[in-house]
Amino acid sequence: MNNQIIEINDLEKSFGELIILNKISLSVFEGENFIVFGQSGTGKSVLLKCIVGLLEPDAGDIKIFGNSILNLKTEKLNEIRKTMGFLFQGAALYDSMSVRENLQFPLIRNYNFSKEELEQKTITTLSMVGLENAINKMPSELSGGMRKRIGLARAIITEPKIMLYDEPTTGLDPITSKEISVLILELQKKLNMTSIVVTHDLLCAEIIADRAIVLDKGDIIKEGTIKELTSSDNKLLRNFFSHEIIKQ
Repeated sequence: MNNQIIEINDLEKSFGELIILNKISLSVFEGENFIVFGQSGTGKSVLLKCIVGLLEPDAGDIKIFGNSILNLKTEKLNEIRKTMGFLFQGAALYDSMSVRENLQFPLIRNYNFSKEELEQKTITTLSMVGLENAINKMPSELSGGMRKRIGLARAIITEPKIMLYDEPTTGLDPITSKEISVLILELQKKLNMTSIVVTHDLLCAEIIADRAIVLDKGDIIKEGTIKELTSSDNKLLRNFFSHEIIKQ
């Protein structure tokens, strides 16, 4: 078995009386693409935010590279965060910044690159997503698919070991969705990243997934390969995946 990169044990998170995560436990291994399925409101995005440290769980533990992140001092936590990239659902580009400025922002904030190094790294990363000619464009000039690619470029420009994706293909047409999914897989292999992908998109999952879980009402109801999940006799799983197939 590959090295365990992320280990989550008995993770709990509630908002008031609403239980979002109910003692969730899972492991993600080096080089793996791990999919998190579930209907809206089942805790998928909350799980990602707990992993990256944007939300604090009520109980349980999260280990990244063997380090429990919940009680770390800010300096050490930020060091671990530097190993992670996060592609938000809407790409989360800064509208007032050009593509160049968007990509260079995390580098300027966290590293001491020269102007020449910043420019070269920006061009190299944009070429990985096929958009080096968009370097001077503003986000308002980009299509939905281009925004996703630029968001992905900004997430990988720091060369993360771990990538977290929150609905990377949402809002895209089927052709663009497939292109983004293939790109995610290509970059994961090229950069040897370990990824957790929250998605409703079954086609995306079929392209990139090594393993997957399905969340429902705060619990993991099934874990396995995409084939194992989609062929399950579980009524909830049958309804969920038949609905996703119809949407495609």
